Amino acid sequence: MARLHLFDLDGTLIRGSAAAVEISRQLGLSEEIAALERDFLLRALTPDEFAVRARDLWGDLTQAQLAAAFDGAPWMSGIREVWADIRGHGDYCAVISLSPDFFVERLLSWGAHAAHGSRWPSVPFKEPVDRSGILDAAAKVKIANRLCAEFGVSMDDCVAYGDSMSDAQIFGEVPVAVAVNADHHLSGLATHAYTGSDLREAYELVRYRR
Repeated sequence: MARLHLFDLDGTLIRGSAAAVEISRQLGLSEEIAALERDFLLRALTPDEFAVRARDLWGDLTQAQLAAAFDGAPWMSGIREVWADIRGHGDYCAVISLSPDFFVERLLSWGAHAAHGSRWPSVPFKEPVDRSGILDAAAKVKIANRLCAEFGVSMDDCVAYGDSMSDAQIFGEVPVAVAVNADHHLSGLATHAYTGSDLREAYELVRYRR
């Protein structure tokens, strides 16, 4: 039976950072996004409100700055190699993230079968954020179930990789979960834990376990 590997983006594939942080760095807004991140983590700012405020900060974002943010992010080593190996075994890999879809979907060119992010207006922005298109932790589980149906597998055939509280729900739905450079929110929920900068090493924890 094929397996579906489900990857978080911020803090997981991007080590110690996030799409929002990397985009804001290109705009000279690191302090502003750090304050917004603190509100999200400490004051229960909802994902949709975070997106609306981030959209206000990023009003002048260009495609060139977006590309620079993506290319310059501190990616884990070995992402393409891991996804090539997954494909080579007849398995599937997907990214599900609360971050903007225009950032997440760039990973399709790296070998992901699917890449889902929150729905944002295209860059440069001419429209506001539609709050209904912004994902939350529960939405990640719903998307995972849709991908299972698409690829002909079940949640029992999934492996999840994540680092924080937005991954807790999906960790509770799959039999195998890898905490990658994770915080305390995933304590006791992961079957494996990895600290480091090479996704190939995290993947080796589950590669031969079926």
